[in-house]
Amino acid sequence: MSEYFLDSSALLERYVSEQGTIWIRQIARASAGNVIFIAEVTTVEIVSAISRKKREGQFAPRAANLIRQRVDEHARLEYKIIYLTPAICTLAEDLLEKHPLRAYDAVQLGCAITLNTSLIQSGLNPIVFLSADVRLLIVATAEGLTTDNPNNYP
Repeated sequence: MSEYFLDSSALLERYVSEQGTIWIRQIARASAGNVIFIAEVTTVEIVSAISRKKREGQFAPRAANLIRQRVDEHARLEYKIIYLTPAICTLAEDLLEKHPLRAYDAVQLGCAITLNTSLIQSGLNPIVFLSADVRLLIVATAEGLTTDNPNNYP
């Protein structure tokens, strides 16, 4: 059993077939026994991506709605959500001053760093931060997180 923090680009691969989808689905499978953490904003980012694909004609409205329902159900039942706090927002702001990140990427990373610190201080294993965004992975590694990219897998 491992503990993973999935940013939106990694978690999206569970719902949309891309490079890395099989690997992400294996990690998320209940029988794998892994703990999946996501930031509070992750579902918003995924619905944004799905809605954009729907507007561009890549998804039929019904398919997009089914994906949204699945994402929301998994968020309620399967994922551990890291909620935004003033401390996480401050950390995200600090990350933005230090690294070339987009705002939501800084929030995602702030959530992951805060969670990782808490786990380590409690004597637990650190998380593995998963993202399909190479720039974000570089920053996450520089900030001391163990990282992996789903695009490195089938």
